[in-house]
Amino acid sequence: MMTTAASPPHPVDDILPLPKLAMLGLQHVLVMYAGAVAVPLIIGRALKLSPEQVAFLVNADLFCCGIVTLIQSLGMGRHIGIRLPVMMGVTFAAVSPMMAMAGDPELGARGIFGAVIAAGIFTMLVAPFIGRLLPLFPPIVTGTIILMIGISLMRVGVNWAAGAPASSLPGYGDLTHLAMAAFVMMVILLITRCARGFLSNVSVLVGIVIGCAVAFGIGKMSFAKVATADWFGLIYPFAFGVPKFDLIAALTMSLVMIVVMIESSGMFLALGDITGRAVKRDDLTRGLRVDGLGTLIGGLFNTFPYTSFSQNVGLVGVTGIRSRYVCAAGGLLMILMGLVPKLGALVESVPLFVLGGAGIVMFGMVAATGIRILSAVDYTANRHNLYILAVSTGFGLIPLVAPDFFRNMPKELAPLLHSGILLSAISALALNLFFNGWRAGDEAEEEMKHAAAQSEGGH
Repeated sequence: MMTTAASPPHPVDDILPLPKLAMLGLQHVLVMYAGAVAVPLIIGRALKLSPEQVAFLVNADLFCCGIVTLIQSLGMGRHIGIRLPVMMGVTFAAVSPMMAMAGDPELGARGIFGAVIAAGIFTMLVAPFIGRLLPLFPPIVTGTIILMIGISLMRVGVNWAAGAPASSLPGYGDLTHLAMAAFVMMVILLITRCARGFLSNVSVLVGIVIGCAVAFGIGKMSFAKVATADWFGLIYPFAFGVPKFDLIAALTMSLVMIVVMIESSGMFLALGDITGRAVKRDDLTRGLRVDGLGTLIGGLFNTFPYTSFSQNVGLVGVTGIRSRYVCAAGGLLMILMGLVPKLGALVESVPLFVLGGAGIVMFGMVAATGIRILSAVDYTANRHNLYILAVSTGFGLIPLVAPDFFRNMPKELAPLLHSGILLSAISALALNLFFNGWRAGDEAEEEMKHAAAQSEGGH
C-alpha cells in the first residue's frame, strides 16, 4: 500500500532549530527595543517618578511585551492570537493623552492605568466588528496604508541614525553618528549581497553587533548601566496602587485604541502579504483581540496599550524568515529581560545611531512592500485609483512635513490628526468607497488571497 509523504508546514509554522530561533529572536528584540522602552521613559518622566520607579516601568513593559508577543504569535485557544510573526510593543498613539493625564493631579499614574484597563476591555469587545471591515481594504487601500507606514517609520530610522529621537536633543546629527549609521547599513547590505543561508538571514543582527563593537572601540558605547543593574527584579500588578477609573480618561483611551486597531489591521494585512498567508476576517479579529488583551494586561501590570510593532514587519521582509516561532523566541527573551534587569540594560546600551543604520533598511522595506502591492493595482481601466493614492499619500504626509498644521484643532483630536498612518488610512477608505463603492470593497478578500498567493510564489 502506497503512502504519501506529509506536506511540509507553511513557512509561518516552521519550527527552526533552537540556536537559530534564539539568534533570530534576539534580532527582532534589538530592532524593537528602542521603541519598546521609549513610552515608559516618556510617561515616567511626565509623572515625575524616581529613577527606580521609571526603571520598574521599563522592566514591566518588557515583561508584558514578551507575554503579549507569545499570545499573538502562538495563539491562545481558538479565538485569540493571529499566529503570524508579530512582535507586540507599547503604542506611541497613546503618548499624548497619557501625558495629559500625567499632568492632571486628579488622575496621575493610577488614572492612566485605570484608563488603559478600560480601553483593553473595550478593544476586546469591539474587535469582532473591526474584523468584519476587511472588505473595505482592497489592494489600493492596503498598499497605500503600508506605503505610509514605511514612510512614517523612516522618520524614526533617520532620527535614530542622527543619534537622538529629536533634533532638539544633544548630539543630534553628529558626524560620528552619521558615519556609524552609514557603516552599519553598508555592513547589512554587504552581508545580504554576499552571504548565503543563515548568515544572510541574520544580516541585521550581525550589522548591529559589528556596529556595537566599533562604537565601543571609539568610546561611543558604555556598559556602565549593565554593571549596576540587578540580576533579578519581580514584576507585580498594581505597583502604583489600585487603578482609578475616570469616564473621560477611559473614553479618550478607547478612542486611541480604535486608532490602534485600524493601524494594526494594516500591519496584519502587510504581514499576510509578506508571509504568503492570507489574512481572513477571523484572523483579523483574533489579532485585534490580542491588542485588547495586551492592553488589559498592561494596565494590570503597570504599563500601557499594546499593538503590533511595524518595524518588525520590515525585518520579516528583509530576512525572508516567516516563522512565527522566531517572534515567540523574541517574546521569551523580553520576558527574561523584564525579570533580569541586567539583560535589559545590555540591550539598552546599544547606541541609537547603530540601530539607525539598520532602521533605514528595514523601514524602507515596509514602504517597498506597499509599492509592490500598489504596482498590481489597475490604474488604466480605473483612473480613480490614482486619485485615491495621490490624495491619501498627501494626507498622510501632513504630520511628517508640517507638524503644526493642525495646532488650532481641538486637542482631543490629536491622536487622529498627528498620525500620518491613520490620516492616510481614513482618506484611502473614504475615497475608495466614494469612487469604487462597496462592491469594489466586497472583492477585497479574494484580491488579498490572490496577492498572498503571488507573494508566496515570490518568496
